[in-house]
Amino acid sequence: MSSNLALYTKYRPKTFDEVIGQEQIIKALHGAIKSGSISHAYLFCGSRGTGKTSIARILARAIGSHDDDIYEIDAASNGLVEDVRALRDAVHTVPLHSKYKVYIIDEAHMMSKSGFNALLKTLEEPPKHVVFILATTDENKIPETIVSRCQSFRFEKPSQATLKIHVEAVSKKEGYTLEPASADLIALLGDGSFRDTLGILQKVIASSSDKKISQQEVEKVTGAPDSRLVNSFLQSIAKRDIEGGLSSLHSAMERGVEERVFLDLLLRKMRAVMMFRFVPNSHKEMANDFSTEDMALIADLAKNSIQTITSKELAEVLRAYESVRVAVVPGLALELALLRIAGK
Repeated sequence: MSSNLALYTKYRPKTFDEVIGQEQIIKALHGAIKSGSISHAYLFCGSRGTGKTSIARILARAIGSHDDDIYEIDAASNGLVEDVRALRDAVHTVPLHSKYKVYIIDEAHMMSKSGFNALLKTLEEPPKHVVFILATTDENKIPETIVSRCQSFRFEKPSQATLKIHVEAVSKKEGYTLEPASADLIALLGDGSFRDTLGILQKVIASSSDKKISQQEVEKVTGAPDSRLVNSFLQSIAKRDIEGGLSSLHSAMERGVEERVFLDLLLRKMRAVMMFRFVPNSHKEMANDFSTEDMALIADLAKNSIQTITSKELAEVLRAYESVRVAVVPGLALELALLRIAGK
């Protein structure tokens, strides 16, 4: 690798133009800056790795704040009332080099109740030279009195397609080539987080012996299910083969595979069978997401399992996906799905 920096840090966007996704938020912030309508407090809400703190830094610089006038605070370790009182005193000093002092408070929901009360007093009568940006993964824990004094933005998870494109772009910049199925699997495992996705990519790159990364390499490094086990389970559904399906599932569970990830991959392949059967124009696009081996199986099932891989079976597996979080025994949700599909 060309740098010892973590990939997420190395490829963190530095300008609004570099941000991937969150178009509506970027458009709104651009408009506010252009019109000079800068709010004294913003609340950025969304799951981890969606770009909240990155965009907070970009916003701070976009309104002209020098690095010396941008302060980042982790509320998880600085959320007590004493810390906020110190902050409340500091905000009244003028910026060193800029029009605005910007305070980015990360994990804002971790602030103590007394800390929120102390912050509220500042938000009620903020100095004109101060902008607060609160970032949180749990908006429900932010008091309404704080929320009502902020301009709120909700950050959406990037789609798997967006993450895949990002993985391919970063890999290319790092001098690596990923098979389409490899990039797709990394994006799936990233679970809607840019940070987690690039963290996975970094592990895969670090363990690669050459510059080309196969799907099998990703599976080995990440502990993702062997695609052949997922394919075997899918074939067992088509054949109503309980013993074969349970054998494939248990082999995956014994290797420490998460049932949710197994289900993710299974559902994508079942959906692909349906799309292959009913939407001929989708075949070429699928080839960019699945390996040659997977595509051969999908084509075969679409042609020869018309009565056994239908929307009914897909719905049954979706039901298992909804149950996996509450299932006490690993694999139980899929075991029950297979038994129901087989009419047991």
